[in-house]
Amino acid sequence: MNRNSLTRYAWLSIVAGIVTIVLKTFAYRVTGSVGLLSDALESLVNLVAAIFALAMLTIAARPPDKGHPYGHSKAEYFASGIEGALILAAAVSIAIAAGQRLMHPQALHQTALGLLICAVASLVNLGVALTLLQTGKRCNSITLEADAHHLLTDVWTSAGVILGVGAVVLTGWRMLDPLIALAVAANIVWTGYRLMERSVVGLMDSALPASEVALIENTLQKYVEQGVEFHALRTLRAGARRFISFHVLVPDSWTIQQGHQLVEEIEAEIRALLTDTAVFTHLEPIADPVSLSDQELDR
Repeated sequence: MNRNSLTRYAWLSIVAGIVTIVLKTFAYRVTGSVGLLSDALESLVNLVAAIFALAMLTIAARPPDKGHPYGHSKAEYFASGIEGALILAAAVSIAIAAGQRLMHPQALHQTALGLLICAVASLVNLGVALTLLQTGKRCNSITLEADAHHLLTDVWTSAGVILGVGAVVLTGWRMLDPLIALAVAANIVWTGYRLMERSVVGLMDSALPASEVALIENTLQKYVEQGVEFHALRTLRAGARRFISFHVLVPDSWTIQQGHQLVEEIEAEIRALLTDTAVFTHLEPIADPVSLSDQELDR
């Protein structure tokens, strides 16, 4: 899929954010539930995060240029990190509102209407979240995946709020409403932490997952059986893109043309296994002692 086309999914998330904010704010207004207020605040964060995701996806889709020869795909990590920070900020706001309501409990009003509105908003979020998650995984977009997980967290949050407010109505225990809001805050803190952690790991130039490295090693192993050797394998994930480099050691009697044909074949095979991948190889004669002196990751 063209990376530019991913921005339409960010627009979908923005529209969903506006719709759910309106619905959940109205639900809070008619009920006075601080639990529903916490749900509305999280939807506000969703909207801001979706707008930022749109900006980062637009940047990440830009082709490589002289200033950025490896592309702009790492911009997606900024979207994930900012979204995590916004979630943590929302958690603090929810906790403050809940603390005030604990000190001054209030009766709830028109709960049936409020919960119905909240349920409709949750269904909107669920549909959009599943769409973003599927597309994010298919296109290796950390931004869409982060947005999807955030929306799914919002869905679970709403489900908890609906059950909690319903329990308040059944039991008459007003203190339960702010306690629900505090539970919501604690839950989204964990989500925010995971998003920020993933962003930091990506910006630290981490290697590809072990499963993908195993695919590369299995591909190279077939050529080892033909008398070719490899070392100094390095991998890097940058947003949706992968970068792989390694040294190829061939028999001294081979011509440059033979070596060139071999590395072209290997590179093509790896790119067929892993999409959006750039492969860099370094050809060396197998009997030259110098070829064995640079086996480390950093030459």
